[in-house]
Amino acid sequence: MKVLVAVKRVIDYNVKIRVKADHSDVDLTNVKMAMNPFCEIAVEEAVRLKEKGVATEVVAVTIGPKAAQEQLRTA
Repeated sequence: MKVLVAVKRVIDYNVKIRVKADHSDVDLTNVKMAMNPFCEIAVEEAVRLKEKGVATEVVAVTIGPKAAQEQLRTA
């Protein structure tokens, strides 16, 4: 069995979020991005399943900008 894990790129939980001056969006300039903590838990569980022999392969996938490759490689 193959296990597919979706990974999401989000603002790092240690970073204080800043809102743009016009209150239209979150200011993402020079903000550290990280993998969603819940996605990290899912990746860990998928690896455990592979170690137990339940799964044969773990595949991580993400959709987003080219910079999301960093979080995908972390997975």
